[in-house]
Amino acid sequence: MNNNPHEIFDLQTASPEQLRALQLKSLEILIYFRDFCKKHNLNFSLCGGTCIGAVRHKGFIPWDDDIDVFMLRDDYERLEDLWEKHSDTKKYSICRTTKEKNYHQIVIAIKDNDTTFINSHSKDEDIVHGVGIDVLPLDGYPDSKLQRINQVIHAMIFSLFNAQRLPDNQGEMARWISKLILAIVPSQKIRYKLWTHSEKQMKKYKIKDTDYIAQLVSGFKFMKFKYPKEIFETTIDKEFEGYQMPVPAGYDAYLKMGFGNYMEFPPEEDQVAKHNTVYINLKESYKRYKGIYYCTDWKETKNE
Repeated sequence: MNNNPHEIFDLQTASPEQLRALQLKSLEILIYFRDFCKKHNLNFSLCGGTCIGAVRHKGFIPWDDDIDVFMLRDDYERLEDLWEKHSDTKKYSICRTTKEKNYHQIVIAIKDNDTTFINSHSKDEDIVHGVGIDVLPLDGYPDSKLQRINQVIHAMIFSLFNAQRLPDNQGEMARWISKLILAIVPSQKIRYKLWTHSEKQMKKYKIKDTDYIAQLVSGFKFMKFKYPKEIFETTIDKEFEGYQMPVPAGYDAYLKMGFGNYMEFPPEEDQVAKHNTVYINLKESYKRYKGIYYCTDWKETKNE
């Protein structure tokens, strides 16, 4: 068993010390992200397990292996341009799937270029493989029932063809259907056209013009929720690992809708890290491991 706190192969068997080291590295990114957002008037809030951690633990849920934050769509779309112009891009990369690069995740991530975090689903991609935090957009929820159905359909199309992989933690039926659809549409060019069109359609309902907010990029369970806008329009600060971090002003209503009695611990068998990883190194850049732990075909071709 590898006891090096800065090197992990399988997160499912990581020691508490290794998981804690990963959490603290993620926290460094969050602090930089918070300060950047303050400087550039971008609003965000902790979400999901990170928000539960702030409320229930004043920090990470002990077994959590990542950080997730929300941004309202307008700020989310401003983030990329501002980051490229004003952040320390030598240290931190903003990562979003494009026609040329696929991160196999449907949200923006901010990643530390001096670390390594190789997900199993993206080990064949020549992309940034650093430790990161995920930034999830929130969109307007249309008043019309037909518009809402259309929005959800486009959100599902976007999710499948943007990620281009089978969904995790969505059940076997969802994986089987996704596998079938991906097989029917193997062309990367067509997949790109489908997801870019659907992304435009699902996000066209502006929050300022709607009374409710939709969460469209976290799986169908969360897609169906109709959040009152006041839950997310403003934030309040909560302690998180000794730092003040924003959470939705209506965090209690949000967490109850999505997670039920969020103050109660889940069953012990569910108290595990969720990512499937190939290799993590908190001290070395992922660039050292091309051809070793990711893009292994690159190594074989290079040596021929």
